[in-house]
Amino acid sequence: MKPTHLRLRRACAAAAATGALLAPAAGSAAGTALPGRSAPASVAAATPTPTPPPPPSPDTGTGFTPLTPAVAAQLDAAVRQVMREAQVPGVTVGLWAPGKGSYVRSFGVANKATGAPMAPDLHVRIGSETKTFTVTALLQLVDQGKVGLDDHIGAYVTGVPNGDRITLRELAGMRSGLFNYSMDGDFITQLQAHPEKYVAPRQLLDYSFKHPVQFEPGAEFEYSNTNLILLGLVVEKITGRPLHDVIAKDVLGPAGLRSTVFPTSPALPVPYAHGYTDQTASGKVEDSTRWNPSWAWAAGEMVSDLQDLRSWARTLATGTLLKPATQAERLKTTPMDIPGAGYGLGIFDVQGWIGHNGSIPGYEVLPVYLPSARATMVIVLNTDSQYKGQEPSTLFGEAVTSIVTPDHVYPGHKPVAPKTG
Repeated sequence: MKPTHLRLRRACAAAAATGALLAPAAGSAAGTALPGRSAPASVAAATPTPTPPPPPSPDTGTGFTPLTPAVAAQLDAAVRQVMREAQVPGVTVGLWAPGKGSYVRSFGVANKATGAPMAPDLHVRIGSETKTFTVTALLQLVDQGKVGLDDHIGAYVTGVPNGDRITLRELAGMRSGLFNYSMDGDFITQLQAHPEKYVAPRQLLDYSFKHPVQFEPGAEFEYSNTNLILLGLVVEKITGRPLHDVIAKDVLGPAGLRSTVFPTSPALPVPYAHGYTDQTASGKVEDSTRWNPSWAWAAGEMVSDLQDLRSWARTLATGTLLKPATQAERLKTTPMDIPGAGYGLGIFDVQGWIGHNGSIPGYEVLPVYLPSARATMVIVLNTDSQYKGQEPSTLFGEAVTSIVTPDHVYPGHKPVAPKTG
């Protein structure tokens, strides 16, 4: 997972792929298409887009285009175009900016078998967005004086390569040098063969630790899900409680998130969207809704919905659950692999948009906040199948921000092709 990373083998190229947990194996048929029917947008959808669409209203100084009916029509057209090209079953796009209006629309289907429409209230798996919750739980312990960011991981978890040198800060900032377990060939084979099977955190570390370290601690940025599994274990050791309980009581509760859960089974809260992925043994698109997300754990197991992600994007970016000094440490970024993008502690800043993306087989989310306009963008979709080597959530983010924040286009350029393991 790189800021979107939790795909199988995909190393998630920076912001564009920044959050995928798993990356498709080389040669897999990414983007095998569902028949290109474009279901009408859900209840909130507008009438067919005029041709050509009217130009956007001028911005009044905050860098965010007012969400007039004309701009909404442009957004409708842009979203539908990405859906057609990337063959996305369903997507919901939400935009909110003080004084500029809001835009919340769902398009396509949540269930290909029944034709049930995509809708704003549906739960989805959020992949690497989970990292933001795990790191927040860790930083709350920093605020309580129970742990230090410059503590070494070896003081909390035994058997970690370079454990006496890698700090918790380097783990949260993706600069540990530890091999990403979700890039391991045996891991991918086992997951694709038995996607319903529970996988324990220590098993995930075994997949990572059989590989040599990739570089010296702190020397480079490289997105690795292994880092978050270790931080989850640290949170459990310090608190003496299961990670799902810590996040539920210490993060979700204070943040007022009632539709977000850290599940302990493959079940999704109702209502939910079905997820579709081509990260399968056959390379064909399959329904991955019931896949067991335990393999992602602290790096990507959580579930949420549009409105909770909207609230969380602002909470995360503004640091309301942390002391100001701790939030300042979190927001200190180091360069990723695209211009205008930096990664902090379980958070990124991409062209001014602060947050994290998430991708797990069947689902992708992109919840981000633009402080200069106090604007929030949340994109939720029910596939992670790439289109021409790009995350579909990135394609939507680019299309939407090109219209509403032309000076802050996410991610700023076409992403580099993801690596394969």
